[in-house]
This record gives sequence, structure tokens and C-alpha cells, in this order.
Amino acid sequence: MPGDVNEIDLRSDTVTRPTADMLRAMTSAPLGDDVFGDDPTVNRLEETAAERLGKEAALFVASGTMGNLLGVLVNARSGQEVIADADSHLFLNEAAGAAVVGGVQVRQVPTERGVLSPAQVLAALRPGDDDHQPLSAAVMIENTHNWHGGVAWSLPELQRLSETARARGLAVHLDGARIFNAAVATGIDVRIIAEGTDTVSFCLSKGLCCPVGSLLCGPAGKIRQARRWRKMLGGGMRQAGVLAAAGLVALETMVDRLADDHQNARALAEGLAGLPGIDCDLSRVQTNLVYFRLKHMDAASFLAACSGQGLRGGAHGPDLVRFVTHHGISRADIERALAICREALRG
Repeated sequence: MPGDVNEIDLRSDTVTRPTADMLRAMTSAPLGDDVFGDDPTVNRLEETAAERLGKEAALFVASGTMGNLLGVLVNARSGQEVIADADSHLFLNEAAGAAVVGGVQVRQVPTERGVLSPAQVLAALRPGDDDHQPLSAAVMIENTHNWHGGVAWSLPELQRLSETARARGLAVHLDGARIFNAAVATGIDVRIIAEGTDTVSFCLSKGLCCPVGSLLCGPAGKIRQARRWRKMLGGGMRQAGVLAAAGLVALETMVDRLADDHQNARALAEGLAGLPGIDCDLSRVQTNLVYFRLKHMDAASFLAACSGQGLRGGAHGPDLVRFVTHHGISRADIERALAICREALRG
């Protein structure tokens, strides 16, 4: 566990530490220079990721933010627009990279649960014959959706969105930072989830426990473009196999256990929903994220009280709190977290 051994850190699944198997693999990985394309461990990770997601090729990148930015850059050009949920990570949490680096505008579409409907995409589509407006180039979707509580898209929702986008000549990029959580929650293989997308990114450093890294997967031509953009952004790493080795272990050993995180999140959410002064929408607790609102105190005061007893979480608004379950959090930790929350509410 990060920090004090008795601390329960539910701020994010990014606080996870590499497993013992990962650390062993990292110290013995065959290495080369990945900028020259000859790091065998990176090459193996990219091949494994591409095969797992059903795409032609993949690229190892430093972060999910870089993966999404590359997804924008290979699917849209300067002066164009991408359509995304108004609460998407791409729009809210990626430092306006699409605009700054790519000159690409994000068309924000409010949704109820982070799931863009075909009708919403069509309504946001720009007319191609109006020189006053940017041209629509792509649709960006997020699965699972962070700000909407870890909601996972259903397969029919994904298929309808993809069919609509394709019929209008729009590319589809999937921000799949937690795509393996979506797969475990829905029982749908990640290849099927990614099937209707042009490009898809996923994180190794969240629930899969790696110290660093994400993958961008897609057609070989787009991944070749992304490799050049990665170099321009300073993302070309040399003996990156040290990091990629952890990713290979993660894909082999850490996916199925995400179900434990989901069960712990559900137990936590149900316990929180039963506490006076908390409003938690259980219908949105489908994976490892738990959002809840405080009725009678502000988030900062609540989290300060929790922190004093060894529980850490994140404030996402004046009265909105997020807890995230992950590897290293046990059912006993969940029970202790609930007891701490109960005391914090009394204070």
C-alpha cells in the first residue's frame, strides 16, 4: 500500500504498486532501443496488446493522456472537430492537448450516463458545406466513463454508435483507460468492445498495477503516424522494456482479478448509501469507481476528517467525493473505510 501501511488510499487506482512478479520481470527483461524499434520487450508488449484488442498494431506510450492525444492527432487534423461527451476525460482532464498540439476543437455533448447516442452524434455533426464551421472528423468515446461513475457501455450502444459514425465518415477513438474493467463488468471480450473503433487506448497503470504506461492500438498506418507524433511530443523512450515487462505481466495476471475490485466497490457503495448524510447512486456503481454526494457537509471537510483516521479519497466538487477500489484493498479495508466515514459524518 502507498504511504503508511495502515492507510487506506482510495484516491485512485493509479496509486497501485507493481506486483512482485512485475518487479522480477522488470529486472530481467531483454532490452534494446525502442526509438530504433529494437527493444524486444516493448515489441512483444505492442504485439500482445494489438492481438488482445483485435487491431493491426499498437504503440507503447507514457500515459493515457498521451494515448488519447495521439488518438486525436491520427483521426483529425488542425481546424477540424471531434465529438465527445461534455464530461469526458479528453475534454476535462487532458490540459487542452487536442487544441494546443493538434489545433483540434472538441464539440462537447452533455449525456446522462456518459454514453453518446446516435441521435446526439448526428445533432452535433457539422454541415460539410458551411465554411463558417469546422469539419467533423471523429467521435471520441470513453469506456468505462470516469466522471459518470465507472459506467460501462453495453454492446448494442457501442455498435449503434460505431455504425452511425461510420455511415457519416467519422472515425471512432475509444478512451479505454479502464477497458478491462468494462470487459470484466459486462462479460464482453475487449476485442468485441474495440471492434467498431478505429483506435483505442488503454492504461496499464490503473487497475492493472503497472508503474507507468498505456497502449494505443489501431490500424498499422495510424499507429505509424502516432509513432511520429510520439517522438515529436518527447515520448520516445530508449530501454523502455524495463517498463513494458510489467505490462506483459499485467495482461497475463491482473485482468481477471479486477472482479475483486468491482465487488469491493459495490460493498463500499452499498455501505455508504446506508449512511445518513450520503447520497450514492448505486445504479452507476458497475466497476471500481464510487461517487457520492454529501448532504450536510462539504467534501473538503469530510475528506480531512477521513484522512485523520487513515482513509484517503478525492473531492470532485464542493459536495462530491470519489473512492476507487484497486489491488491491495481488501474487504476488511472496505469495512474499516465505512466505519471511518461514519465517524467523519458524525463530526
